Amino acid sequence: MKLSKSQVWSFVHAERARLADDLATLPTRAWTTPSLCPGWDVHDVLAHLVDTARTSRIGFARRMFNARFDFDGDNALGIRRERRADPRDTVEALRAAVPLTLTPIAPRPTRLVEAIVHGEDIRRPLGIPATYQRTAVTAALAYQIKAAVAMGGGRERVEGVRLVATDGDFAAGAGDEVRASAIDLLMAVSGRGVDARAFDGPGTARLTQV
Repeated sequence: MKLSKSQVWSFVHAERARLADDLATLPTRAWTTPSLCPGWDVHDVLAHLVDTARTSRIGFARRMFNARFDFDGDNALGIRRERRADPRDTVEALRAAVPLTLTPIAPRPTRLVEAIVHGEDIRRPLGIPATYQRTAVTAALAYQIKAAVAMGGGRERVEGVRLVATDGDFAAGAGDEVRASAIDLLMAVSGRGVDARAFDGPGTARLTQV
């Protein structure tokens, strides 16, 4: 299902607010917990979310030029810019960014991917359970299987497998079948480590090799 512009932003705004609420009372020691993003702790991911929420298309283009199109380097600079000394202040920065509709130069579904995948990058290591709007998850998943890994997607990861969501009517691809919840499929396609026990089917080993 393709979501409209207003539906995408409504979801993103709600997810920013929900994540801020989830992290508002996080103990100080928990902020250095490694996230599912290699090399980033959960505070880093939060700062990254603040950074992207505050980045316009023009601002992104300018930053890419200044960073000589080094995406990783620009992300690192963005984290340093938005990561406050007190993590609670970074939480409040995300809360202040809830209503913003700025976006880097990227297709609209990437806003869904960012909100969901980075939300899980933080929540899963901290043991914070969350459920997400099914249509948003499947829209994000549909985008990720078409976008190249080099662009943050997972097209190469799903070559030779057929993805089947066990909690909806999503199915895509051809090859050895992999069955799991849509959110677990999305995380695996996005290159995140997911417990293989969350999956079933002969294509599991191929998909879960991160």
